[in-house]
Amino acid sequence: MQAQPDADRFREPNDADGKGPSRPAPRTRTRTLNVRGSQSVRAGGSAAAPPVLVRQFRGEVEESRHRGSIVEVAADGTVRRLLGDPETIVNLRSVAKPFGLVSLVEAGGVGEFDLSSAELAIMAGSHSGEDLHVRTLQAVLRRAGVSQQLLGCGSEGAPLDALTSARLARDGEKPSPVRHMCSGQHASILLLCRINGWPLDEYWLPEHPVQRLYSATIARAFSTTPESLIQATDSCGVPTYAFRLHEVARAFAMLADPAAISKKDSRSGLADALCLIRDAMLEHPEMVAGSRDRLDTSAMKALPGRLISKGGAEGLRGIAVMAGPGCPMPGGVAIKIEDGGGYSRASSAAAVETLHQIGILDGAALRALGRYHRPPAVDPRGEVAGEAVAEFELAPVGELLP
Repeated sequence: MQAQPDADRFREPNDADGKGPSRPAPRTRTRTLNVRGSQSVRAGGSAAAPPVLVRQFRGEVEESRHRGSIVEVAADGTVRRLLGDPETIVNLRSVAKPFGLVSLVEAGGVGEFDLSSAELAIMAGSHSGEDLHVRTLQAVLRRAGVSQQLLGCGSEGAPLDALTSARLARDGEKPSPVRHMCSGQHASILLLCRINGWPLDEYWLPEHPVQRLYSATIARAFSTTPESLIQATDSCGVPTYAFRLHEVARAFAMLADPAAISKKDSRSGLADALCLIRDAMLEHPEMVAGSRDRLDTSAMKALPGRLISKGGAEGLRGIAVMAGPGCPMPGGVAIKIEDGGGYSRASSAAAVETLHQIGILDGAALRALGRYHRPPAVDPRGEVAGEAVAEFELAPVGELLP
């Protein structure tokens, strides 16, 4: 039976008599309690509303607004910049992949299956289902003696790449699960089963030993215990896990510089595996997402060696920022669009604007990401009829304090 989740992680601590908080709630932050059955409220009792991050315009008319929260943290978890509520609870979804992959690396999977850096990158990413992705995964599975028919991710929405999808439709070919964006993650889990001698069937079930190991690895990356994890089922069928937004940012700050983790930190044992995964993603950004029209890959190519961007469903994105010009210290950023992102336009626009405001993205790199910064809406002739505009100001936390 699945362990009872520790729901108290998402509640304010109370006095022993149950009459109120044991410490004053911060005056400048919203405490979001958005687990099922609860209501998002401010410390003072009024309903919380995240700030508007992106506005969708058609002509001069503002047609819609996308609200959300953004938090940037240092490697030690210190908040640097903030907008909205860092306590917002989010399901990791695909943002979990680089951290879950640690389980295979620690099990000796790199040596056992002779994994290349490109193969590690696709297992940590959410690929577009292009032919290069399919060939890469098929090669891994052949070496491991695992049939691709065992992939349990399904093929819903696959492939993400529009040109590949059109070609398959033209040729009358039905996409198989290997073209699903999560097949890299599922392949890594099957390899983990193989190396441990565990059953390959129904590997997606929470009680399967591979999922217990995967969950334990996620718990280590987020400084908690497997028993405390809040679990749900991701769209591809495997478990996903819920954390506060600032915890996501802290995990990506760790990914930016794993070697800097203090030996006193409970996460220090992850450093070697995370360094290997980080370097693989930096070396092969096209495996993290795709060769065409994917923000994660485009951002990493625009700033080679400076960041890792990993999107997740429902408007979540984590970004690991390496030290360099404009950002002398490594850090992590987490962005959550409250309404899920409006077909990714809000998530993309907010992410590029955030990178610009924290000082890592400017000039030619910013121009190269223009189609993501202000995603256009086009008419049937390809003419621009509207655009999404990110309008917000990330405030250094010191400016928010009374």
